[in-house]
Amino acid sequence: MFYLECINCNEKYSHLDIVYTCKKCGDLLTVVYDYDELSQKINFSKWKKRVLSVWRYKELLPIIDVSKVVSLGEGGTGLYRCARLEKEIGVKKLYLKNEGENPTGSFKDRGMTVGITKALEYGVKAVVCASTGNTSASLSAYAAKAGIKCIVVIPAGKIAYGKLAQAIVYDAKIIQISGNFDDALKMVFKLSLERGDIYLLNSVNPYRLEGQKTLAFEVVDQLKGLIPDNVIVPVGNAGNISAIWKGFFELKKLNLAEKLPKMFGVQAEGAAPIAKAVKNGEETIKPILNPETIATAIRIGSPVNWKKAINAIKQSNGGAEIVTDAEILEAQRKLAKLEGLFVEPASAASIAGLKKLVENGRISRDETIVCVATGHGLKDPDTPVKLLGGKTVKINVSFEEFKKILER
Repeated sequence: MFYLECINCNEKYSHLDIVYTCKKCGDLLTVVYDYDELSQKINFSKWKKRVLSVWRYKELLPIIDVSKVVSLGEGGTGLYRCARLEKEIGVKKLYLKNEGENPTGSFKDRGMTVGITKALEYGVKAVVCASTGNTSASLSAYAAKAGIKCIVVIPAGKIAYGKLAQAIVYDAKIIQISGNFDDALKMVFKLSLERGDIYLLNSVNPYRLEGQKTLAFEVVDQLKGLIPDNVIVPVGNAGNISAIWKGFFELKKLNLAEKLPKMFGVQAEGAAPIAKAVKNGEETIKPILNPETIATAIRIGSPVNWKKAINAIKQSNGGAEIVTDAEILEAQRKLAKLEGLFVEPASAASIAGLKKLVENGRISRDETIVCVATGHGLKDPDTPVKLLGGKTVKINVSFEEFKKILER
């Protein structure tokens, strides 16, 4: 069985109650299992026969009634050895976990399959989220599959059309506010507290993060039991890096892993409150009122899971890095050109961060490294066309002109 526990004061809550944050101190909650009981439940012969996916690891997920599982086939994403990029950066063994292969094109699907299933267990009438794009796309799809209403609140400014189009076609109720993401999150959080029949599925919801931790399980399976030395993750609202760390930690707790990786979080220069705090040795973050970066998926100035992220980085002896928009775009281009992998700008932040971490000597060139790419490049197709374009050459319908162009 499992329960919720406050990461600050250790107050405990029943899994039967809908609660998002600690009622005693207001801090974040995490899901805690009886690991002795779990170790008895896990049957490796059955586990290994299941399809590589989020639900391959159902014994390690907080669902009571598996008949209510809402799935679109999430998880089982590719782990690619990047041989040409290894040479470019100067490292020995580099892998990319491509979360853009999930059903709606981002890692959010791992969390939503568990979150929406939990919503059905609670019997709510609707689900809600604040989003810069990927969360709204994922929640809308899984709500549609489950047959429940979906409300998404998006901030003012640029929302990548590849993401907004998904929320529209999945028939979500879309509300755009004049403020930023942090303002939107405050609104939906307040709504979910006032309306018990509307379930909040941002990453402040601890159950959603349980789905996201399965990325760690898959990486270990795909590396045939090997634990990478370093895992590098783009950081926005900071739920993913803490979830992945929890996944590795649970494998160690269950004696399924001999060691733990170092976790590195990468943020964009214009939205880097966590990375700045880590680099400065500070215990708390200083929110950024007007975050700005071309990587819209991580354009968040006051990440709700900052404390979990800092804990994951510190507990793993990892670190944080800050990258510019130019470095992000260059990493996106290099990953596509050298490895044939097209990821959205936020995803490329992990590659940009790796380059700097290696150059600064914080990651050894001889270690095994896994970079997480959180979303598909088609989530934000306008950015590379506008900023990396200019390669199109126009000619007349003339074979001679055609040959001359190729010769040049």
